[in-house]
Amino acid sequence: MPADFILRPIDPEKDGPALHAIFGDEESCRFMTRPAAATVAETIALMREFHGDGSGINCVIADTADGPALGRVAVYSHGRNNVWEAACMIAPAARGRNLAARALAIALDEAFTRLGARRIMADIDPENAASIRVFERLGFTLEGRLRGEWEMHIGIRDSLIYGLLRDDPRPWRNWNL
Repeated sequence: MPADFILRPIDPEKDGPALHAIFGDEESCRFMTRPAAATVAETIALMREFHGDGSGINCVIADTADGPALGRVAVYSHGRNNVWEAACMIAPAARGRNLAARALAIALDEAFTRLGARRIMADIDPENAASIRVFERLGFTLEGRLRGEWEMHIGIRDSLIYGLLRDDPRPWRNWNL
């Protein structure tokens, strides 16, 4: 069964306006280290910053190859020992389709295969129940809590650290993506 979405490399200028539905939304950005972007231009600048040197996976989720971005999925290097971090955000209007878990599953397989990741981690705010559900569904293990880890626009926050190793089971391989 083919997926009802595609992943394509992000184009900050082209995808910025659609991604502003996420990165310009206070509630969507609640658990980010910075507040929501005030303008589309700020969102585009943020996407350029996130793109960095282009060495990781930085894709948009869309219904079609030329369709508007419904979300963003990323796996980016921590710069040490083949440890990578995964993240995903979905536009409010596109939620409820399980896009985060399904898109991350594709990106995780690519990170382990193409990028040679040994470990992929996720750093999640303890109150971000939706992200916790997604990463647990993908087989990530809660490894610990870092107290007072982040100084953010909403205050000092703890982090829950989740991890998935290259040889861990990948439950999504039994899903119909």
